[in-house]
Amino acid sequence: MIKFTPIFLAVIVGLVMYRFSAWRTSRDLDRQSTLLKDPDLDALIVKMARRLDLPDLRVYIFEIEPVNGLAAPDGRIFITRGFFNKYKSGEVTAEELASVIAHELGHVALGHSKRRMIDFSGQNAIRMALSMVLGRFIPFFGVHIANLLVGLLAAGLSRKDEYEADAYAAALLEKSGIGLYPQISLFRKLESWTPKGGGSAAWLMSHPNTQNRIDAIKKLELAWKS
Repeated sequence: MIKFTPIFLAVIVGLVMYRFSAWRTSRDLDRQSTLLKDPDLDALIVKMARRLDLPDLRVYIFEIEPVNGLAAPDGRIFITRGFFNKYKSGEVTAEELASVIAHELGHVALGHSKRRMIDFSGQNAIRMALSMVLGRFIPFFGVHIANLLVGLLAAGLSRKDEYEADAYAAALLEKSGIGLYPQISLFRKLESWTPKGGGSAAWLMSHPNTQNRIDAIKKLELAWKS
């Protein structure tokens, strides 16, 4: 039992770290967010809320410039100011931004935040165990190998979540009468905004390859039509 104490401690540390990160994120969101108010977007949000049987669906603007959407640990949905500015400038349509909201709703509905807490704690324990084992056979480099392996695992789990949220969003957009085209067109725009040659290998990325995401959505569309 004593031999496994470091691993159990790693699990506890992982839980504490995740909880602290979630608390800090919620605090920052509370301090730097405002309720999204836009007639065109509000109309689309109402459509999605009705399909989900929600009496009220609020979306907030997170006052930072990077283009992103996120689902907070407490279930709130946010669009960054940078993303909203692209919508206001005409670079992104209301329907495309609605597809981001639908995607983040997928993360909430599918419990990805809670899953990440469990995964993060488990990964911390795996990192500790691998470091202990590999460190005996490969001094110094063993820790780096352990970090790489856990990083690969984390990236794979994250990509799985993204595919699931994409599928949820596609179904919600279709049922809401918005359709799948905005989701696909936005992916292509996001790819064009990403600097070429600066990304990680696909299997190290936390988000799937853009074309693979588009292909997955098109497969869903074909399955629904058959």
